[in-house]
Amino acid sequence: MFNQKKVLSAVIAVGLLLSLGTPVSSAAPKNLARAVAQPDWLEQNLDNPNVRIIEVSTEPGVYERGHIKNAIKFVWHTDLVDTVNRDIISGENFQKLARKSGINQNSTVVLYGDKNNWFAAWGAWIFNIYGIEDVRVLDGGRVKWEKDARALTTAVPSFQAGNFTSKSRDRSLRASLIRDVLPVAKKRAKADLIDIRSADEYSGKIFAPAGFQELAVRAGHIPGAINIPWGQNVNADGTFKTVAELKKLYADKGVDGKQNIITYCRIGERSSLTWFVLSEILGYNVKNYDGSWTEYGNSVGAPIENPAGTIWGAS
Repeated sequence: MFNQKKVLSAVIAVGLLLSLGTPVSSAAPKNLARAVAQPDWLEQNLDNPNVRIIEVSTEPGVYERGHIKNAIKFVWHTDLVDTVNRDIISGENFQKLARKSGINQNSTVVLYGDKNNWFAAWGAWIFNIYGIEDVRVLDGGRVKWEKDARALTTAVPSFQAGNFTSKSRDRSLRASLIRDVLPVAKKRAKADLIDIRSADEYSGKIFAPAGFQELAVRAGHIPGAINIPWGQNVNADGTFKTVAELKKLYADKGVDGKQNIITYCRIGERSSLTWFVLSEILGYNVKNYDGSWTEYGNSVGAPIENPAGTIWGAS
């Protein structure tokens, strides 16, 4: 017989556990890997001290106009990269940033942002490189959260300093031009190269998406690269497709996870979303090439395929 008292007691117990800040590692979203945080789940964990929420948006002022409760603002081009050399943030500086944000060794970190979660996925990639064990991206990002009329706040949170200790960079997650990409381009090594840019960028018809500055003096793509634009990973509302759909998407292009994968785009941010899908949702061995086309397309002597034949500076 249905026992209302027992059910009510169980609900109260769950609520108390959340309010006391119990670990959330067992709360795996349905139908997707634990790496994806569902909005309903996050809404129930906004005040959980074991959860740290990070917004990585690029539109100026968007965080200040309103953000998810207890979300901390990270700025991609100053917080998550080296501001002098072209490189990701150092381990030492990342540790300082994480601790300042109240992130502990056992924290669950949830990232979200605008621009289809591109830079949130970049953040997730950085967090994984330096050893945060439970990193998630909010399904649908900021756009879906707002579309569902979920609450935003302008209150900026502050937390007690965390105890996270950065690990050495995980080189298995990051591709370099010399060590990883050129050997594949020159057929001296095997890996699935995935160019996640638009078809026009891939073919060499254009150098960069409309509205973005041209940062490479050559058009085209890395020899052997497969063109699977990043947008094919998500639904119209920005949420991730199902595991079955994602596996089929890549299998139909000959990518089944049986050999190493390298993702790239223009500066590494769009490709970090595809890295997240392949690595964190599907569990494949994937490196994101953050140098991407702005490094490769400017490298003297690097082999290029340019079907459209577009020439930089030509009238």
